[in-house]
Amino acid sequence: MNSFIKLRIIAIAAAALMAVTGAKAQNSTVSPYSRFGYGMLSEQANAAQRGMGGVGYAMRSGRAINFMNPASYAAIDTLTFLFDMAVDAKGLSTTEGSEKGKNFTGGLDYVALQFPITRWGGGAVGLTPYSQTGYSFGNEIVNGHNAREGSGAINELFLGLSARPFKNFTIGANISYMFGTLLNDTYVYTEHGNTSLFERVLEVRDYNLRIGAQYEFNLNADNTIGLGVVYSPKKDFRGHTYGVKYEINVDQKADTIGYTTLKGAYQKAETWGAGISWHFRKRLFVEADFTYQPWKNAKFASLEGFDSGNESGQTFDDRWRGSLGISYMPNPRGNWINRVNYRLGGYYSNDYVKVGDNSLREYGVTVGLGLPAPSSKTMVNLSFEYRHRQATPMALVKENYFVVTLGVNVNELWFWRNKIR
Repeated sequence: MNSFIKLRIIAIAAAALMAVTGAKAQNSTVSPYSRFGYGMLSEQANAAQRGMGGVGYAMRSGRAINFMNPASYAAIDTLTFLFDMAVDAKGLSTTEGSEKGKNFTGGLDYVALQFPITRWGGGAVGLTPYSQTGYSFGNEIVNGHNAREGSGAINELFLGLSARPFKNFTIGANISYMFGTLLNDTYVYTEHGNTSLFERVLEVRDYNLRIGAQYEFNLNADNTIGLGVVYSPKKDFRGHTYGVKYEINVDQKADTIGYTTLKGAYQKAETWGAGISWHFRKRLFVEADFTYQPWKNAKFASLEGFDSGNESGQTFDDRWRGSLGISYMPNPRGNWINRVNYRLGGYYSNDYVKVGDNSLREYGVTVGLGLPAPSSKTMVNLSFEYRHRQATPMALVKENYFVVTLGVNVNELWFWRNKIR
């Protein structure tokens, strides 16, 4: 690849990173449950993995970026450059008693680059979502009604490094900068025409760490077993939170109340993840993953002096998720149709959000396709997901999601030098 083409790819990648940075501030989730805590948490899966139920802890490939487990970066060869970017579209239907609603959203999701460092190591850089908030609903109150709206996201800009200290074993770490703002607004409309706004603002400016390890061993020439683990420590969030009270119909300044730092009162739970995979003849791939996060021990304080009717101290539930995924390619060296990758998966989870004494459960099924570019190793990944979410033991709001994710994984020979004779 000549220098001009390399510079073009760098420019495109840099523009994509800037575009996603701006797009992350927009609503990319629609769920009334996202008004609690830090919103709905992301699974950190790429477009291909989403077609397989979101598995990836034991997945290792030199042709795809797996930021779920940073130990996978060392699988890249010394001539390859990878660029992965995805967009998604989400449709949501809700049911609460006899009331039904529909909503739609979407946009840029993530962008990542991966590159070799030495023959035994690799690195990656990217931007991914950590959590997202987005909702809009209302209800009647005494002498009026109110409307509740939420928006925002917490994102991670990460740098990852991975090494292979000995054959079949890799270790790695992602160090990320977390940033974003979550807004929870309550508008109160009285019968007399007065309107008040109560806004809770949570700003995160912090760092995060994710470490991982992977090991593969060959049972024979056709069968390979892979093991993977990841860990992210518990820590205090850094940033600020405050409330704003504002009388919209009255000519007066907004009152800022309870401005305080997050450290010591707002925390992120630790994450434990493990996966096991089976690879048969580089055609059939099966993986099972399990994730556990003890959110019951994480703090989320009330905001002193600010009471909007819905923003008080919150308690969380321990979060766990089990997932299973399958991928099949008829013939890696065949014609185009034989190199199409067919994917299937599913998952079941208990979320960290609690609504009163009710836990939040979710399950989903996924299908996906990996469509190879005719004349290169680049892959277009398309996944479809159906997701059902509801509280238990009281059902409260029932949600049904339909999510389509489109990703492009560019695989190029980056460091190849043509010999002149």
